[in-house]
Amino acid sequence: MDLTQLLIQAASGAIGGNAAAAATKNDALGTLGNTIAGALGGGLGGQLLGPLLGLGGAAASGLDINAIITGFATGGVSGALTALVLGFIKAKLAG
Repeated sequence: MDLTQLLIQAASGAIGGNAAAAATKNDALGTLGNTIAGALGGGLGGQLLGPLLGLGGAAASGLDINAIITGFATGGVSGALTALVLGFIKAKLAG
């Protein structure tokens, strides 16, 4: 596991989580909740999605442009999905 890639994915996951929550205000977890859920989802999900989609490996390590784009894509998407799913579950349990 590449720490640089993990940090990029966690940061983009936090951004993705907040962006997804802004689109669906009813299912939001709050700013801090969306950030935490997105960062966790982006970091963990990005580590799983990269190899599954064939985006990981030696070509996507370090700080080359491909690694950065891949990290933002996988981290942002998985962070957004994590925040949306958790927000949906919270909304269903609350109401």
